[in-house]
Amino acid sequence: MSTIGVQAFTLREEFAEHGLFETFRRVLEIGYRTAELSAVAMTAENLAELARVRSELGIEFVSISGGVTGDESLLSTFDKFVTDAKTLGADRIRIGMLPPEAMATPATVAAFADTCEAVAAHLAGEGISLHYHNHHIDFAKYDGRHLLDVIAERSPSVGLEIDAHWVQRGGLDPATVLRKYTGRVAMVHLKDYRIARLAPEVYTALAQGDDTPWHEAMPHAVQFAEVGEGNLDWHGIIKAADQAGAAHLLVEQDECYGRTAIESLAISHDNLVSLGYGDRF
Repeated sequence: MSTIGVQAFTLREEFAEHGLFETFRRVLEIGYRTAELSAVAMTAENLAELARVRSELGIEFVSISGGVTGDESLLSTFDKFVTDAKTLGADRIRIGMLPPEAMATPATVAAFADTCEAVAAHLAGEGISLHYHNHHIDFAKYDGRHLLDVIAERSPSVGLEIDAHWVQRGGLDPATVLRKYTGRVAMVHLKDYRIARLAPEVYTALAQGDDTPWHEAMPHAVQFAEVGEGNLDWHGIIKAADQAGAAHLLVEQDECYGRTAIESLAISHDNLVSLGYGDRF
């Protein structure tokens, strides 16, 4: 049975304000005991603090984040990524997004996938697996095929980390995508998809004959949301995640719209418990 943890990108502002250890202490207080690391610079100081989080709080890190571009990548600083992962007890590294330049053509997507496949083979020799996290852009079609399909086919050794919100925003059904990639999915991001009500002042302006605020607000009606606070079918998604072989379900929220990340994570936790998944924390 999969376990439910937290994706640390949600906590980036908390880290800046309270530090790593105190933030994870609050996360543990809510009920989360596993985490995927993202948006944390892997400095010697931070690694020491994260090791303390693991040893003193008992939080396990299921994955760290990396990439194949930039000055510090899985190509240029491979050994450091391996050392960091092993220091924190993580046996997975995930790539969080398709690099912008790789989106240009089917050929650039294919080249990215080929690079990932080579890195995955190298990591496997260290006992670490490589995974790719989707966004909505992965469901753009080039020559009638989704970018994610190209990546999946050309890098068969790379696992897929399916993000429910970004699948929905890409126009597909998260449960269907999870079932499609059964056997390739070790981690799933739980992030709800909400259509927000427009602010009262939008309607005040409309009543006064001004439709500018309405036109400005409508493109932003789609929001990230706490699990259970949006429109996604979580029973269907979690069932499909289990069937696909996912080991970890990671709660994430890119924006919290006035709430703190801790408040949002608590709401997601409580809603998941109410939905019957309390034994997965």
